[in-house]
Amino acid sequence: MQRAIPKIQYITQDHAVLSHSMQAKLAFENGIEAVQIRMKNSSKEEIFEEASKALQYANDQKGTLIINDSIEIAKEIGAHALHLGLKDTPIDEARKILGKEIIIGGTANTLNDIILQKSRGADYVGVGPFRHTTTKKNLSTIVGMEGYQKILSEMNEKEIEIPLVAVGGILLDEIEELQHAGMHGVAISGALLKILNNHKHD
Repeated sequence: MQRAIPKIQYITQDHAVLSHSMQAKLAFENGIEAVQIRMKNSSKEEIFEEASKALQYANDQKGTLIINDSIEIAKEIGAHALHLGLKDTPIDEARKILGKEIIIGGTANTLNDIILQKSRGADYVGVGPFRHTTTKKNLSTIVGMEGYQKILSEMNEKEIEIPLVAVGGILLDEIEELQHAGMHGVAISGALLKILNNHKHD
């Protein structure tokens, strides 16, 4: 049976002090239900090692571990979920390799992207960026709150249903507003990392 689509996920990033698995551990211990391991500048061996540790922490806290991009690593470690960008392997191809149990999410910037990802069998779609963010290179067009509201109302008109996750530069005090607007969930990186880094010293 597939897990529920998480409402809040933390996306790891390269950090001078906290490894990706340490960020995952802190996030799960502080009640975050899902962590996405995103290691764009690392070797497969490094990602495998960090993701394996993070999976252990996820299982300890009954959390959900999402792997960014790597179908191979998601399969090898038995991750709970995978997130694929628009230019990555199409979701339907990844599904053939990974099976029905795993959650697979896709990235989108527009309504057409959402429709495409849904047609490929995405379980949820990460839509963004909400605002300018420094954690991602080659940023797509900023969506913003108005953009989300427009997309959600167009989806209602067309009777398109799929959980949408807001991503990109989101602050903690904006989560409620985004969920109130109709977004299923949010993915946060920088804003949460500051808090996790402080918790480490407690």
